[in-house]
Amino acid sequence: MSLFPLYMFPLLFALLLVGVPVAFAMMFTATVFGYMVFDQALIHQFIEKISDVASNYVLAAVTLFVFMGCMLERAGIAKRLFEAMHLWTRRVPGGLALGTILMCIVFAASTGVIGATEVVVGLLAVPIMMKYKYDNGLMAGTICAGGSLGTMIPPSVVVVIMGPLAQVSVGDLLLGMIFPGLIMASLYMAYIVIRCIIQPSAGPVIHAGDEPELPLSEKLRITATALVPPMLMVFAVLGSIMLGLASPTEAAALGAAGAVLLTIFYGQFSLTVLHQAFLKTLRITAMIMTILLAGSMLTGIFIGSGGVILTEELVGASNLSPWGLLGVVLLMAFVGGAFLDWISVILIMIPMFTPIMVSMGFDPVWFCILFLIVIQTSYLTPPMAPAIFYLRGITPKSVTTVQMYKGVLPFIGLQVLTLILVMYFPNLVLWLPDKLLGFS
Repeated sequence: MSLFPLYMFPLLFALLLVGVPVAFAMMFTATVFGYMVFDQALIHQFIEKISDVASNYVLAAVTLFVFMGCMLERAGIAKRLFEAMHLWTRRVPGGLALGTILMCIVFAASTGVIGATEVVVGLLAVPIMMKYKYDNGLMAGTICAGGSLGTMIPPSVVVVIMGPLAQVSVGDLLLGMIFPGLIMASLYMAYIVIRCIIQPSAGPVIHAGDEPELPLSEKLRITATALVPPMLMVFAVLGSIMLGLASPTEAAALGAAGAVLLTIFYGQFSLTVLHQAFLKTLRITAMIMTILLAGSMLTGIFIGSGGVILTEELVGASNLSPWGLLGVVLLMAFVGGAFLDWISVILIMIPMFTPIMVSMGFDPVWFCILFLIVIQTSYLTPPMAPAIFYLRGITPKSVTTVQMYKGVLPFIGLQVLTLILVMYFPNLVLWLPDKLLGFS
């Protein structure tokens, strides 16, 4: 048994540890090992990979979803959503935190971009939560956990990239993540309410003397203006997929057009706004596509040098049960997510382990959703916790990093609970795609 393909990973991690950007680290590793395996024929291997990425129709949805998120950010939709949710939840224990989670659900469904949700939400929620003396840990945990819902609430850029790598339908993944994502968000909200009932000082109720109550008609008007237009856009994107009227890429184009219309509806549209959204979309898409190409080159060399066969032999020699192997793979994903960005973890692990999971009798869509939940959990987990570093940049120094770490721990536990539920009840993922066969 030749262990040659495994030697790629020590070199890759060494390059990452000395600060080489992820894309260049993967390209360099692929080039060194690829030349050792294929000699001058390596150039043909790389040209083929470039052609595969450039001609992949599904990946066009990445650019369109990113543009949709950029335009909605410019439209000021997050601020309107936060104000609308705040009107209905402020009289409830932990109402500001509840409103934040609800806004994150809608905003994540409107953008599909990880990280952007947390920063935008944090800028809105931190000042008002601090004004009403919310517990710093609860505030940090709510914003970090809510902002990470972009992984599990469709449409998700992560899924658009994962689908082709796992050789499963992007539409199946988008539908399969709906129930787990909503369960996770519901668990967040239940925890917030229960904690703030037990410990009222953690999330004080805002009384009428602090903020006067608006007439019901005015609350309905504000809510309708803030919520109905983006929800119509979300339903147009997901509904067109679910009803079989559009592919994920076509639905993404529909969402991008809807985002432009929303910007016009809210009176925020201008050529300057459009130009800025185009530039931001270009920067984010170029970054994602460069990493995607580098990952495709690396996995291509790994597979071409016998990596998949070696992995299967190692799995066979380990004598692990299917569930034991699944646990090991998810643990590897969790550890990888603590040190690498989500694109790198997916690019390295999904092409390698999805075929093995299928050969063990597991459904690939179900496996991919479990993988997503683990990636989201590693996004919150100390000590690396990218979510905390996003929040650290927009919060006052009075909110300590230790408080942030403690604040995210209950939400990590709720994500693990979601993982267990999805593992135990696979139909939480598979029921909706099965009921809507033929849409993709």
